[in-house]
Amino acid sequence: MKGGHPLPAKVDKGHREAGDKIRRRVLGHAHVDLANKNTIEFDRPFQEFITEGAWGRVWARPGLTLRERSLITLALLSALGHDEEVAMHIRACVNTGTSKEDIMESFLHVAVYAGVPAANRAIRIAKATFTEMDNGRDKI
Repeated sequence: MKGGHPLPAKVDKGHREAGDKIRRRVLGHAHVDLANKNTIEFDRPFQEFITEGAWGRVWARPGLTLRERSLITLALLSALGHDEEVAMHIRACVNTGTSKEDIMESFLHVAVYAGVPAANRAIRIAKATFTEMDNGRDKI
């Protein structure tokens, strides 16, 4: 590292293992395996962060069901315009018990609280993603 020495990374094995388990349960083994395969030294800290933090510390908590977490996540991603992540989490709904009707309810809340354009964009993404899934052309 230029200009100094990096501190050793503190690894929380429990959160990493829990994160990997829940990430695989929600996103599927193929998605996680591909993300791991495509990880290089540059983005390894980020992959560790999301596995331990988002998946191992937040998604693995007992307070909400996976379905509830999916709905919250879709609403937030939609409101913020994170289109690729919206599609990824729509595909993950198959694994969390979240129905198409649940997703539409979430997008109606997005329309009210974040704006109609954000919800409209999310609905377009959902329709395209559902079509891909229904036709077996689902992308990881």
